Amino acid sequence: MMLKVEDIMVEDVITVDSDVPVMEAVKLMNENEIGCLVVTRRGKNVGIITERDLLKRIIAKLRDPTKTKVRQIMTKPLIIGDPDMDLEDATKLMFRRNIKKLPVIEGGNLVGLVSLTDIARFQPQMMKILKRLSAQQALPKRLQKVLGYYVV
Repeated sequence: MMLKVEDIMVEDVITVDSDVPVMEAVKLMNENEIGCLVVTRRGKNVGIITERDLLKRIIAKLRDPTKTKVRQIMTKPLIIGDPDMDLEDATKLMFRRNIKKLPVIEGGNLVGLVSLTDIARFQPQMMKILKRLSAQQALPKRLQKVLGYYVV
């Protein structure tokens, strides 16, 4: 039996409006002890802001997080998965797009989020898939780190 994204996704996903200052997003991430927020605009999911975005687009560029809006640094377009998607297909999508977090959308609504770390931790069967995929293509350092830690 193949696992589906819905079997391991986190269902309580925190969102942030695209027009709020980055500092508010940082506070929200800290309060909830999470590494990303799905970004919305007028009720639609339009992007994602991650710790990596904060490092590359705020800290490294010395931008003021109280004056910079989330929409200015978010990653877009939002790459999404479906709850009924096979976990292996979701993993392949994440590898192809070089992402570690995949928001899950059903009927236009955000219903969850799955990360590469969630997948790697979840099941030994997925370890074989991750190892095979990593042997097939060169990976960015941020993905190599996750695989190096969880895949032996």
